[in-house]
Amino acid sequence: MSSSSNVENLPPQVLRQVSRELCELVRQPPEGIRVIVNEEDVTDIEATIEGPQGTPYAGGVFKLRLVLPKDFPASPPRGFFTTRIFHPNVAVPSVVLCVKCLLIAPNPESALNEEAGRMLLERYDDYCRRARMMTEIHARPAKHKGNSPQSKAVKMAKEKRRTLKRL
Repeated sequence: MSSSSNVENLPPQVLRQVSRELCELVRQPPEGIRVIVNEEDVTDIEATIEGPQGTPYAGGVFKLRLVLPKDFPASPPRGFFTTRIFHPNVAVPSVVLCVKCLLIAPNPESALNEEAGRMLLERYDDYCRRARMMTEIHARPAKHKGNSPQSKAVKMAKEKRRTLKRL
């Protein structure tokens, strides 16, 4: 996962606490969130967030990464999505963590992605269509290959990707 680990920089009691908290998150995850623990480096954390129902992100699975800094917990973790997402509070490639609640209730007034924020405020239906399309393209897990309906969906997603690149 990580190319520059901070394990050796953190005090043992902090590492133990982080390990305990990660184990608890794996054992009893918040709804729609899954944490993947790197046993060799607890300062580099991967997680997935399921797109909340009733939002344009429904059906998507968004991967993100949290990196604990050398002076954790004095400084907060850095977080960023590794799955592309169209959202006013997420800027790619900036290092930003958008918690699940922002997927439900975006904050266009503090938009990091100005286009998404403007579209959310001015043309909500267009915003939802674009967010759904990005979710279909980048965050839907692939099921099967071949001539199944899923493979047709993959072909359609590729077409949408090409269309999106032209936007």
